[in-house]
Amino acid sequence: MKLKFLHTLLITLITTIVTAQVTFEGTVNKKRIAINERLQVSFTVNKDGDNFRAPSFNGFKANGPSQSVSRQWTNGKSSYQKSFTYVLTPQQKGKFTIGQATIEVDGNTYKTSPITITVTGSVANPSGGENPDYVADKKVHLVARVSNSNPYLNEAVTLEYILYWENSVGLFNPQLNEMPKFRDFWSQEIDLGQQLKPKQGTYKGVPSNYVVYKKYVMYPQKTGKLKLSPISMTVPVQVPTNKRDFFGRRVNNTVNKTVTAGNTVLNVKALPQNAPESFTGAVGNFSFIVTQSKASLNATESLQVNLKVSGNGNLKLFKLPELKVPSAIEKYDPEHKESVRVRSKGMTGSISDNYTLVPQYKGKFPLPNITFSFFDPKTASYKTLGSRPIAIDVLQGPTEAIANTQNNTAITNNETQEEVEATKNQQFRFIKSEANLQTIKQPQFFKTTLFWCLLLLPLLTIPLFLLISKRNESLAGDIEGSKARRASKLAKKHLSKAKKDLGDSKAFYVSLEKALHNYLKSRLKIETSEMNKDNIQSLLQDKEVSAAAISKFKEVLETCDMARYTPNTLQTMTEDFEKASDVISLIDKQL
Repeated sequence: MKLKFLHTLLITLITTIVTAQVTFEGTVNKKRIAINERLQVSFTVNKDGDNFRAPSFNGFKANGPSQSVSRQWTNGKSSYQKSFTYVLTPQQKGKFTIGQATIEVDGNTYKTSPITITVTGSVANPSGGENPDYVADKKVHLVARVSNSNPYLNEAVTLEYILYWENSVGLFNPQLNEMPKFRDFWSQEIDLGQQLKPKQGTYKGVPSNYVVYKKYVMYPQKTGKLKLSPISMTVPVQVPTNKRDFFGRRVNNTVNKTVTAGNTVLNVKALPQNAPESFTGAVGNFSFIVTQSKASLNATESLQVNLKVSGNGNLKLFKLPELKVPSAIEKYDPEHKESVRVRSKGMTGSISDNYTLVPQYKGKFPLPNITFSFFDPKTASYKTLGSRPIAIDVLQGPTEAIANTQNNTAITNNETQEEVEATKNQQFRFIKSEANLQTIKQPQFFKTTLFWCLLLLPLLTIPLFLLISKRNESLAGDIEGSKARRASKLAKKHLSKAKKDLGDSKAFYVSLEKALHNYLKSRLKIETSEMNKDNIQSLLQDKEVSAAAISKFKEVLETCDMARYTPNTLQTMTEDFEKASDVISLIDKQL
């Protein structure tokens, strides 16, 4: 009984000691904050646990949690720490209590103590400490910019979505959460290419990088106040900390920031009421021309009349005026053609209607003048353009008077009757569906130029074959030259792949380093086993390459070696790619 009692007591004592070693506590970076500041709260446990439950954050908007785990060995003893961190945004002033968080460790439940926070009025210079979410929120912005917020109906408007970020933070490839919707607009996206190269500018007076992420051309189809729906995108942001890595470089925290371009309102003006009768909705600046394929022809033959509008404006959104012809001319439906390019300032190009006309009778037939009207937004006025006078001279064929007489009474003139009947029966005589042409004299192949060329071709290819064979043998014997050519091809291949991998830090620097190594192998004719910094420097010096070029080459190699293990921004990768290209070009000129 005593032994059993001692055994139970020992187990209870060990359990109590182990249990006493578990600590779970909540901490905040400050207990008194302004309403326009952020609060960081962390719940930390010194042993691995499960079923973590956050408290209620009454009075705050919570963002998180972000988890972190750390293990350390000090003097042969290990320590463990697991943290759950939230970023809180106060919603109102007053005193608030952050309740108890709970976690289970080895079957036991642990709780933190409540924390009281005082929220005061706003301050002029709010601070968020080193909270990466707060920094990203203040330094990354998405802006919607329109070229004209007060356009006329059907006037071109350019919309740009511009992403700004301050120089102190870095950005990875942003992802659009939802494509923008343009209700009550005709719209088309402008292709900006695959790579977005950052530019230098300012945002509200602060020096910043920026890229035009999306660009659209829009034509409002409705008057009044039109709202453009906001868009949002997720942007991975690199925020620097005060910590340093093994190489002495600043450690960055990466947070996913959602940025939004707010509602943009366009006040679309209606066109003036005094529109001419020939106005069909054209808005912009245009020219108008009417041409005919021939001025004279015979009856039942055809000609084409082309109406063409060229210039800048809503070319795809209006109709051309209709061509009117006398009853003695048969008109067919026009063939509509468009040659329109949509650029950043709107549509430019031309549209045309091509009519086919077939006159039925002899005579001279003038066509009515054609007018085209458009509204010019720059002068806020309508403009009307007219065509030059057009007449069709039909040289041969029945007269319209004879045809009318035939419809009412019999014609006694046999010659005229036959002429009219022949014209009617062969109205489309000029149109041939099949030519049925036959060659008058069949050419002979024997003793032709092609015959002699084909006969002599095998003899001419023998010297060429011998030259190629000799060259291949020479290349096969040049082992070092073959290796150098293969390495040169690999260098070009990896340099091209590195350019495609811009945005993927690890793949980019691997490809860039391979390109540099293969370039040296091709130029110095060395093996992979000889690739070390001292040997490279010695060989380049023997080739009389300048010390500055050698130093730059080594610097780029060291950058590739270190950058593979740390995230880098698109801007940094672009700069490193340009440095590598420049140093290859510099060494190439000296070798």
